[in-house]
Amino acid sequence: MILPPAMLGMLGGGQLGRFFVIAAHEMGYKVTVLDPDQNSPAGKIADVHICAKYDDAAALKQIAETCQAITTEFENVPAATLKTLAQSVPVRPSADAVAIAQHRVSEKNFLKEAGLPVAPYAVIDAESDLPADDSEIYPAILKVARFGYDGKGQARVTNLSEAKAAFAAFSEEECVLEKMLKLDYEVSVVLARDVNGHVATFPTAENSHLNGILDVSIVPARGSDAVNHQAQKLAISVAEKLQYTGVLGVEFFVCDGELLVNEIAPRPHNSGHYTLDACITNQFEQQVRVMTGLPLGSSRQHSPAVMVNLLGDIWPNEAPQIEPAWQLVLGLPSLKMHLYGKAEARAGRKMGHFTVLSTSRDDAIKLAMQVRSELKVGE
Repeated sequence: MILPPAMLGMLGGGQLGRFFVIAAHEMGYKVTVLDPDQNSPAGKIADVHICAKYDDAAALKQIAETCQAITTEFENVPAATLKTLAQSVPVRPSADAVAIAQHRVSEKNFLKEAGLPVAPYAVIDAESDLPADDSEIYPAILKVARFGYDGKGQARVTNLSEAKAAFAAFSEEECVLEKMLKLDYEVSVVLARDVNGHVATFPTAENSHLNGILDVSIVPARGSDAVNHQAQKLAISVAEKLQYTGVLGVEFFVCDGELLVNEIAPRPHNSGHYTLDACITNQFEQQVRVMTGLPLGSSRQHSPAVMVNLLGDIWPNEAPQIEPAWQLVLGLPSLKMHLYGKAEARAGRKMGHFTVLSTSRDDAIKLAMQVRSELKVGE
């Protein structure tokens, strides 16, 4: 075990890193954050902020020499960086697992080869790989293999001509063409898996998206117990097949009552933010526990919860320095608000979230949707 007050390393300085720093501090640890943004939310509250790129040799030497374990908050940290650091310090999750999750082709192929259910897809390396108009894959979504998230790097296409235009717009980078399916709804499971293979799963969350970005998570999900339980079993299977160590988010489509794995995230997940307020142990404390070799905490949910993302869109465009009407939320005793300390509000940028807790899931949904409307989220 790595015990407090040891120094832990975090690659990435966004809101997920910020919550990690808070959890680590509460447990008595110190944290070094490596992030190239001098105003990064996590860097501003870390004990040490190394402001450098993720492949900077001097920065990697410093974090490796001063930290007793290292983790990451987003999948686009170069896998080579994780592999380099792992030569001298424990790195969780592993470079191999992150390399799969950060590349859509590798991810889809891994899931398929592991026998996990996925939507029909085609790997597109060149324009000639695009299926003809009569292919059953259309309508489809063309997704870049790397650096696509929150709806970025994606295009809906209904035929070969549209697919060619989208592929050209993506500079003919490697892509995945995935069949669009009629969805019942979407769910996700966040879990923690330690070095000994012990797993703690959080309850299945029901998610809705707006412009490709998570909007609302309802927990527990309103689907059948069978679907919710199967989602957890499949998420555990993903973690085991990956030989994963860390916190993992697994997103699913539900189609005609059946689950398909959509994406995996080798880190805490946006749909797991409700755990900060509604669970015995939140996803960020679990991340600390896994990387330090501590036993996993209880993932039991003590209150039904609804989480709503707050994007930069709710700040006035003509006067972004004017804050939204926070009095609408801060006066509600069953609502917990979290702002991420980002310096600038921009459309589509995650600035914070709030979570409504209740003894009743329906009551939590009702109040969350009321507040969401009053703050003009999604308008």
